[in-house]
Formats: sequence, C-alpha cells, structure tokens
Amino acid sequence: MRDYPIGGLSEACIGVSELLPQIQYWERFGYHVDRIGGLGAEEAARLYGVESSFRAVRLGHLDADHGYIRLMEWAEPVNDGLGLAPLRCLGSRWLAQMTANLLDLVNHVVEATKAGLPLRYCEPIWDVIYHEEQPRGRPFHDPMVGAREMFLLQPLARQIFFERFNYVIQKYGKLNYSCLFQTSQAAHFGIVTEGDIEELDFYEDTLGLLRVRNNIEHNYEVAAGREMFELKPGERFFVTDFDDPRSSTEFREMRSGRLQVFRFPKGSGLRDCHELSRPGSLGFSLYTYRVNDLAAFRERITASAARDVTEIFVNEFGEQSFSFIAPDGYFWTLIED
Repeated sequence: MRDYPIGGLSEACIGVSELLPQIQYWERFGYHVDRIGGLGAEEAARLYGVESSFRAVRLGHLDADHGYIRLMEWAEPVNDGLGLAPLRCLGSRWLAQMTANLLDLVNHVVEATKAGLPLRYCEPIWDVIYHEEQPRGRPFHDPMVGAREMFLLQPLARQIFFERFNYVIQKYGKLNYSCLFQTSQAAHFGIVTEGDIEELDFYEDTLGLLRVRNNIEHNYEVAAGREMFELKPGERFFVTDFDDPRSSTEFREMRSGRLQVFRFPKGSGLRDCHELSRPGSLGFSLYTYRVNDLAAFRERITASAARDVTEIFVNEFGEQSFSFIAPDGYFWTLIED
C-alpha cells in the first residue's frame, strides 16, 4: 500500500467496438497488455450506470504506476462518443504523451490525411516553457528552451504529443524508445469546463490533489491556446493544474499524472458533450484515480457537491471501486490501491 492517499491520474478509459485493433494501436505508443477482465450487464449498471456487459483490457507502459489505458469493449455502446468533436467542448477529454520525434508523427498524420482517414489535427506549435522561472533565450545565440506540441483527434483516440527541447524533467514521463513512436506513458490529461473557478476546488479539497498552477490566463495572442482551442479574437480561457500530491510547484521536480483543467468563462457557448464522454460511450469516456482507504474517500465525496455516488463494488479487474459525477459534470471512478 502507498503511504499517500491518492496518486497521479491513473488511467484513461476508452470505449471500443473491438479490442484487438485498439490494443495494436496503443502498442505503437509503447503500451502493453497488463490485465484482462470484464463485467456482466447487472454489475456494469451498478458501477458505471450502463446496462451492458463488456470486456476490458488494461494497458501498462514500461514500469509506470499511472498513465494507463483501459479499453472497454461494450456489448451495447450507448453512443458513438466524442469522435472528432473539438477540444473546446464540455465533456472533452484527451491525454498527452511525450515523444522523442514529433516530426515522425507528423509524417504519419500527413499520410493518413492523404488516405482519407477520419482525423483532426493541428501543425506542431512552438511554446517557450516555464519562462517565468528562467531567462528567455535569445534567437541564434542561446539554446531555445521549450516544446513543440500538436493535437491529433481520431474517432477513438484524442491525443496531444509534445517534444522537449533543451530541458529535462526526470519524473514527468518516461520514453519507450522501442515502440514505433518513441512515446511516454500518458503524462497529463485534459478536461474542459465553463463557469466559476470555485467549482474546481473539489479536486484539491475533496480529492486531495496538489494545485500547482492556478487560473493561468490564455488568450488569442497565445499561439498554442489559439490553435488547440480555436479561439477567436477577444476569447480567453484559464488553466488550472492538479497533480499527484508527491509532485512539486518547482517545475523540474514535477511528476506526471497531472490533470489539466481548461476553464472558459460563463457564456462562452461551448457545446455540452458530457453524455458523450461517460462509460458506455465509444472513445474517451472515463478517468480513474487509485487511492488508499476507498471508504474514506467515498464518505468525503458523498458529503461534497458531487452527485450519483455509487456504492463500492468489485470492478472488472477484481478491484474495489466506486463512481461519481464531480461538480463540474465529469464522470470519475476511484479504485482501492
């Protein structure tokens, strides 16, 4: 058992119609089959609110204890999921992986586009990293410290990839150089909300996560935010990060497993896709955390503004777990560590 109550974000759960093609897809990003299981319709309804049996495969990545992928093959999916919906919608989910060669991924995207495969993406965007903590480099004089990143949306996969330049964060992603795309485990995960920042206190006060960056504004002038969230002039959003409690506010000591919340102001008119990103949906539909003392977490969550808190049941992998909907509308499952 761990000596801390909650770890980094454990896994992204993806609804699929066939397991094997998706296992093969994620193997190219360094994942391997770790555990196999399933539930009948009655058990699935109690834990996930979906009256459908399913088979599941948990995919691990090297020796990471978080950043997993869980594939859930539903006998009767409830909808087609988020699909190619833009990142800027309520209910949006995605994961981010570090890569040693972003340009190689771009080459695959170009060829996939020519082949007419369904996808949505942006060109790699340069961003200076943590310039608040260190001097900004001078062009053609100093090393450029930053990252290039891009998003790639497919019917069942919503991914961001980033490549680092001239900086290292040892605990924030471990590359698997033996896989096709030389990628890390999922280093961070994203969600989108609209409204007041107080709604996000749940992640710090109830779940016990470490708030490392709070309400950082991004607007049309910031290239990464403009491209990834299709901002128009005058629009803005705010980013708040929640980390594994063992992480740090000092950027070189940060740990992966981060939850990034992209909050738009009230009245931004975002499409509500929450029903397309819950268990039973195809594609990205659930996030999980592993915790110590599951019963204590359930008491705290039941006493919070969360809703639809289930009883504790055995999940498809034989683990004690329960589910709930957080105050911001996202469906979560906690698992006993």
